[in-house]
Amino acid sequence: MTNSATNSAIITGASGGIGGSIAKRLAKDGFSVVVNYAGKPAPAQAVVADIQAAGGQGIAVQADVAIAADVERLFKESVDAFGRPNVVVHCAGIMPLFLIASGDVTAFDKVIATNLRGTFLVFAQAAQHVLDGGRIMAFSSSVLAKSFPTYGAYIASKAGVEGMVHVLANELRGRNITVNAVAPGQVRTDLFLKGKSDALIDELKKMNPLERLGMPEDMANLVSFLAGPEGGWINSQVLRPNGGFAY
Repeated sequence: MTNSATNSAIITGASGGIGGSIAKRLAKDGFSVVVNYAGKPAPAQAVVADIQAAGGQGIAVQADVAIAADVERLFKESVDAFGRPNVVVHCAGIMPLFLIASGDVTAFDKVIATNLRGTFLVFAQAAQHVLDGGRIMAFSSSVLAKSFPTYGAYIASKAGVEGMVHVLANELRGRNITVNAVAPGQVRTDLFLKGKSDALIDELKKMNPLERLGMPEDMANLVSFLAGPEGGWINSQVLRPNGGFAY
């Protein structure tokens, strides 16, 4: 199915949590959505089913963002389905936590491969395929401002993501394409809540002045704004939707 007249969006890591919420919101906004996932297909298919049940268009495409051939295939299948994308939102990432003193090079390399190399590969394809006037976004994290112990590899990877955002924005000069990073604070997802007691969650809520966790929909609202016509003057920025958790 090719429909080049339809606005389309590719969302990596969209099988649930923040990515899934973004996929549903952009579908509601009128985009045909490519729901990327790395592993289990069922959650991604569930997101597509929700999109279709609401009257939208969506497909699920498996690809590991750390593998160049997979990312190339993701964009090819997306273009074949819906034409060249107007929007690419790169949400895929991992966050294993370990002390720098552990010297765990294997774990470090895995984080860098998925979070930083993955961003480079997605950006490379997006730069080639996104239509002029389009939008490219990558997810970073507000934890960069906190420097918590055990977050070394994760913060290193996301600092690199933010650096590449500014470079790609400059490289796409003349095409009216915006490139931005979205850097959430603590967001209420199944992954975030896993293994945390109610007491700990209450403590975490108090780490920002609004005294609540962010919701996936809060992130989707920001992405929707950036993807829409009102977001066209926001470029080469890191936006931190975190309720005041970090600056």
